[in-house]
Amino acid sequence: MSGLWLIWCKLGATEQYYPVLHSAFWIEHRLWGDAPMGYHLVNIFLHATSACLLILILRRLAVSGAWLAGALFALHPVCVESVAWISEQKNTLSTMFYLLAAIAYLNFDERRQWRSYAISSALFVMALLSKSMTATLPAALLVVFWWRRGQLSWRRDALPLIPWFSLGATVGLFTGWVERTVLGAEGAEFVFSPVDRILIAGRATWFYLVKLLWPSDLMFVYPRWRVEASVWWQFLFPLGVVALTVLLWKVRAWSRGPLACWLLFVIALFPILGFMNVYAFQYSFVADHWQYLASLGIFAIAAVGWTNLGKSLPVSGRMRRWQTIRPISTAAGLGVFGLLSWQSCHAYHDIETFYRTILERNPSCLMAEYNLGMFLNDRGRTQEAIACYAQALRIRPDFIPALNNLGAVLEASDRIPEAVAYYERALLLNPNNSVIHYNLGNIWLNVPGRLSDAGEQYEDAVRLKPDFAEAHSNLGTVLLNMPGRVNDAIAQYEWALRLKPDDPACHFNLAAALLKSPGRTAEAVTHLEAGLLRQPGNDTARRILADIREAKQ
Repeated sequence: MSGLWLIWCKLGATEQYYPVLHSAFWIEHRLWGDAPMGYHLVNIFLHATSACLLILILRRLAVSGAWLAGALFALHPVCVESVAWISEQKNTLSTMFYLLAAIAYLNFDERRQWRSYAISSALFVMALLSKSMTATLPAALLVVFWWRRGQLSWRRDALPLIPWFSLGATVGLFTGWVERTVLGAEGAEFVFSPVDRILIAGRATWFYLVKLLWPSDLMFVYPRWRVEASVWWQFLFPLGVVALTVLLWKVRAWSRGPLACWLLFVIALFPILGFMNVYAFQYSFVADHWQYLASLGIFAIAAVGWTNLGKSLPVSGRMRRWQTIRPISTAAGLGVFGLLSWQSCHAYHDIETFYRTILERNPSCLMAEYNLGMFLNDRGRTQEAIACYAQALRIRPDFIPALNNLGAVLEASDRIPEAVAYYERALLLNPNNSVIHYNLGNIWLNVPGRLSDAGEQYEDAVRLKPDFAEAHSNLGTVLLNMPGRVNDAIAQYEWALRLKPDDPACHFNLAAALLKSPGRTAEAVTHLEAGLLRQPGNDTARRILADIREAKQ
């Protein structure tokens, strides 16, 4: 149960603070461990449930073509990323809660029963704690009420949703703060002027709409386009968004539906349109899974348009033929979407296939090249990993994680001069990276005559990160091998032990230093015993302890 406590109560225990999502993962892991099939089945179930809930909502609102909208959502290839990628259970889970909250709130709107309001509010909180993009629900509900009634009432429509707006804004701002401070969504890659952000938002909006209408060349990571306010045509995207919105506003007397669905689409996209920093923006400004929820509005209007196509025309032979052909055309279109989705699922078969598929479609994808390198290195495919890291650095020469990892792989391959060169290059770019100081110290620690250089690197590492237990321990090793520095070594080992009290290596290292300090053998024995409790198979420590006991007899 300690895992659940950490999920709910410790910020940073999970990548994002989505405790409902990670509680679901916690339960699933206890049911089937690391076997991926269970997680995939849950995602498929959640996705299918959301498709059914969408049909329910549209039928309740008397929207024609409800079943077609649900089928489009269920089968559209853009949704594959959210369903096939286990990590995106936050999409499938939060969308289910989002739609359940919407249904419960529609009950409240019709009957004004506070029990329905309480249920819908609880479901809204569950959605927010699964993924914060669902904070847009109250704005979406106002759009639905305007579409139904033609106007909004402050007392009836807006006032009950004020707590939802406040809660959604709070969660959204908190998520933005986590993106910046915990995930690292700040720095040069995230510096955009207000005009730049408008250009990103306009282009992203059209990108998502086009992918829904024509889902070709889908990929997990799209190329990150250059945002340049000096390039005139980039302004056409936000101007196009404004123009389409104005046009739909103009035709509202004929039908409010197109504007309502367009607003639902844009509102749901708003959190990831570039007005706030998202960690993944360093790789791309768009991703298919970001429009999973937003796609509902477009699927709804597409279904309405297709279902009502030709109904206003007079009955004729051609019209009767169309009524006969339309079900066949609909089935064929859904079949094509289903086939495309099936083909897209193959990219998620395994990690290597996943990253190689991205690189086939987007050869300049830094994230895929770097992550593939880590995967290959973990599998012992060192030369392939080196090639991936080198390619990542060709894509972005100042990418410090690739410099560090390439240095580590070369070091493990005994290519020490090359490893040192990459570590030093990384430190030139970022002198305050404690891990690279530590890694470079590890190299010098094993090179004769470079003990003081190793000590300098470890000192920099612990200065930059005082809770770096391994750096404290290795600094202790350096000091222990220097004349007259035994007490300093003991101090470093004790510091490492305070940070990692259950690490047997810390106990053994401290015992070794204490044995070199006169009169501290008893303390050394205590730590040898403590280390052996945690690592009974350490024959060296057991032999030293036996020698000490034998010498006392």
